[in-house]
Amino acid sequence: MRRISLALVAVALLVAGMTVVAQSDIVADVRAAIAAKDFARGQAVVDDYRSARGATPEMIEALSWLARGTFAAGLLDQAAQYSVDTYELAVAALRTRRLEDDVHLRTALGAAIETDALVRAARGDRSSAVYFLERELETYRDSPIHKRLQKNLNLLTLEGRPAPALDAREYLGPPVPALDRLKGNVVLLFFWAHWCPDCKAQGPIIERLLAKYRLQRLRVVAPTQRFGYIVSGQDAPPDAELRHIVSVRDEYYGFLRNEPVPVSDANHKRYGVSSTPTLALVDRQGIVRLYRPGRMTEEELEAAIRKLL
Repeated sequence: MRRISLALVAVALLVAGMTVVAQSDIVADVRAAIAAKDFARGQAVVDDYRSARGATPEMIEALSWLARGTFAAGLLDQAAQYSVDTYELAVAALRTRRLEDDVHLRTALGAAIETDALVRAARGDRSSAVYFLERELETYRDSPIHKRLQKNLNLLTLEGRPAPALDAREYLGPPVPALDRLKGNVVLLFFWAHWCPDCKAQGPIIERLLAKYRLQRLRVVAPTQRFGYIVSGQDAPPDAELRHIVSVRDEYYGFLRNEPVPVSDANHKRYGVSSTPTLALVDRQGIVRLYRPGRMTEEELEAAIRKLL
């Protein structure tokens, strides 16, 4: 993995959360210490809390932030130790809890595995990082951290490999062509979610680039999925959520009415879409040349596309 990619991931670990939840005081206090690059204070906050209350899920999550913070600061030995400590405490806590029921443990365990892999890769041991992620993905397959682990594995392995097939059984718009049948085109995969503000910001950029380069055989496929809810987190059955997805597409992504939009959780798992948008750019031979969780500027995305046209 290129150094620039590791740097981007490190920044993303600090500024992006997987789930929007109210933070406990210990998590907020530790993150404030990290922002000030005062890791000793962050450790002291964790130690004091643990002495008073024990290894609660909130405390374990706070420890995972220390792992991420020290990694971003280039303190690899500290990051490795914090990752191991977080992992062991999270696994112990899961003897009496479930990942599905505890957002603090989901965040902590996912971050511990992620940071451990990043440390291995930063030390030049990419094969160890890949093996570690593959092992953990097998352990936590179909769990709430599946997509996060797949994302990190994809960051290390997906570029330069054939694009994974898409589940096209359910879709909006025109039928979804198999990626093999799109060879000869440059294909931009735009993974989005109906609730995602960053996706709404990315959409107009993609619309402009598609209009600009369509005649040079740029194609867009825009996978999405159901999440079990609609506006303001209101629970919704599958049919109601699909109608909501259509309404969001028509309001914010009008250009996607004429583009294939597969609707499947399997695609998001396969491409490790733990954050939206996620973009993957596939060359004319069907090889992934760019894999990017998170938004891209118009300049960045256009430059990547132009290289392949």
